[in-house]
Order: sequence, then structure tokens, then C-alpha cells
Amino acid sequence: MSLIVMKFGGSSVGDAERMKRVAKRIVDRKREGHRCVVVVSAMGDTTDDLIDLSKQLYDGAPPAREMDMLLTTGEQVSVALLSMAIQNMGEPAVSYTGWQSGMITEDLHGKARITDIQPHRIHTALEKDNVVIVAGFQGMTEDGEITTLGRGGSDTTAVALAAAIHADLCEIYTDVDGIYTTDPRVVKNARKLKEISYDEMLELANLGAAVLHPRAVEYAKNYNVALVVRSSFTQNEGTYVKEEAEMEQGIVVRGIAYDKNIARISILGVPDKPGQLAKVFTSLAAEQIDVDIIVQSGVLNGLADFSFSVSLSDRDKALQTIEGIRGEVGFREVTSEGDLVKISIVGAGMVSTPGVAAKMFDELSKIGVSINMVSTSEIKISCVIDGKQLAEAVQALHTAYGLDAQEQVFVGGPQDRR
Repeated sequence: MSLIVMKFGGSSVGDAERMKRVAKRIVDRKREGHRCVVVVSAMGDTTDDLIDLSKQLYDGAPPAREMDMLLTTGEQVSVALLSMAIQNMGEPAVSYTGWQSGMITEDLHGKARITDIQPHRIHTALEKDNVVIVAGFQGMTEDGEITTLGRGGSDTTAVALAAAIHADLCEIYTDVDGIYTTDPRVVKNARKLKEISYDEMLELANLGAAVLHPRAVEYAKNYNVALVVRSSFTQNEGTYVKEEAEMEQGIVVRGIAYDKNIARISILGVPDKPGQLAKVFTSLAAEQIDVDIIVQSGVLNGLADFSFSVSLSDRDKALQTIEGIRGEVGFREVTSEGDLVKISIVGAGMVSTPGVAAKMFDELSKIGVSINMVSTSEIKISCVIDGKQLAEAVQALHTAYGLDAQEQVFVGGPQDRR
């Protein structure tokens, strides 16, 4: 009898009818002979509604501890209702909060990381033939404080639990039926992948692909969790994420991701002497601002210019931080741009194939796209371009690298993020 972890996002349990559909799917899986542990997100827009309520009662950013107390209630509603639905179908079920299931986290509200899992109650419940339903996105510190795991927290909960209880498979159910070569809302003939490697999926997730959260993929890779992404609305075969994916003949690039949340900041006229960049990026790191691509120009008259990218949401904070060290660094001026996107190609086959970058730059130039910044690794190449040219650029690269499907595909609405 195999042990399966099944994760359902907010849109999959968005109302009573969808909840019943999910319950039936779980019951069917159990009656096939599997033991089931289910991780569930808050229903539909519940989290957004709770955030809106907090804004009506507190000016500015609400206290992080109280926000965690508030937001974790959304998942508690989901697990209780899903347990009722399963029991109504004649199968035993029990629901647990994150802390009841043994999810221990660091002491950081809003985006805590899991430090340990003590799944004793889960094992006991499974021995009694229960379907075990766990609230995703949440845990508890060693001191008993309730925490949330931040964006993608339910994906992370599911994969981490699968590793802790040595599950045979972790199924991530969402409103798309697998992982595609790119976003089908941008490229209508994007292809669904049969399988993809952990490394490729991790790059795509970090670069903006919204199907899986990077932390969940990291867990899967580190603990070799068998992982599949599939639709909660169809019976279609999903996409398997594994250590090594089978290489398709002639396919070097596996997928294309994009990130609209990009800003470029340029610091001009920086004295060319040791330690200047360290001062800038140490100050940004102290403010928890992640820096992505960094480009420095040549030196002229003892002064250098350099640019770097940050998330658009961090731009104002980054500019304030840099202005705060103007006297220490002695730069001439700082500028920023926000109407940018980062488009990235990813594929394990790139490491042994020459000319992949040249092809990307050539295809973008053919459609009049100027490249502002470039970043590379062994299995990815990223370019920052004008945001207005995103759709045209993604389509051109998708075709150029042989990723188009023979027939058009249809994929549902926005993907689950919890």
C-alpha cells in the first residue's frame, strides 16, 4: 500500500462544489489502495479578503505576529470542511493545523522556513485508516508562536511532509494540468512537458514560472521526493519532476519563463576604488533587498557606472537605501526604470550545446528587441527587455527553439500560489 501526499490549492477548493469534487478525488485515491495525506490552501480569495480586513483596522503595515494569527485561519476553514466532505462519503478523515501536524519553523513571521517536522500524529492517524488533512502555509516555532511560510507555502508544506513521512509520491494539484514549455496564456501553442528535471524546474520557478514555488522544488531535490504536477479538474496525466528528465531529440531549451516584477537601478559616476560595490550591496542586503543581475561599465576618468536589477516592489526601498549612502560612496546620481521584464530560457542541454545564447540574441534582434541586461548560468540565459515586447519575444523564442506544440492547447485560469 503506497503513501501519497496530495496538495490542493485555493482555486481547487474555492467553493462547496469544488470541495466536493476534491473530496471525491481523494476518496477514489484511497479506495484504489493508497494511504493519503492531503495538504490544502485557503479557499479561493479568503487570504486576500483577510488582508483587506486588516487594512481597514490598522494604518500601515499590521503587526506581523497578528497577521500570521489572522491568515492561518483561512487554511483551518479548508481542512475542516474537506474532512467533513470526505467523512460524508463514508471514509474516515481527520484535519490538523500546521502545528498539530508537527510543522516546526524558525522564528520569523510572514515568511518562516521549516526547521523540523515531527509527524507523530500523522502516522498515528494513518494507522487508524484515516485520510489525514493538513493545513498548508503554516507552522509553529519552538516557543509556540504561530507562523506562516510565505508565498508558495502550501507547496512547500506538501513536499516537506512527503520527505518527512517518506511518501512514495507527492502530487501537486492545481488548475493547470502540468508544466508547460511557457505560459499558455502568452503562447497558445505551448507544449505540456511529460517530465522535467529538478534543476530545470528550480530555474524556471526562480525565474517566474508560477506552477511550483522554488522552495518546494528545493525540498524535492534535496530529499529526492517523487513529484508530479497535475490538474484537479481533469484526469489528465501531469508532469513529473525528477532528478534527470529524458532529453527530447533536438530540444536543447526545455522552457521559457518570464518575470514582470523587474526594475533596473543605475548608479552613475562611482569613484573607481576598492570597496565601493561592497558598500552598496551590503547596505541593500541589510534592508533584505535581493539583487539579481549586476552589470558594470568601463571606467572613464576614474569613474564607473553600474546597474543592477531588483524586484519592482523593492525599487523605492532600494533607491532610499542608496541615497542614504551617497556621502559614503560619492556617486554622481542614481536612476531607475520600471517598465521592464526578464525573459529566460532554461534547459539542461544548454551546457553542452554551443550557440544557444547567440541564437537568443539573434532572434530578439530580428523582432527589434533591445537587451538591457544579461545573466547566464549553466542551464539558463536571462535577458531584461522592454515590458511592452514581452509577448512577441516569448513567442519568437518559443518557436525558434522548437518548443511549439503541433496543436493548440487550452489551460484554465490563474495558477494557485499558496
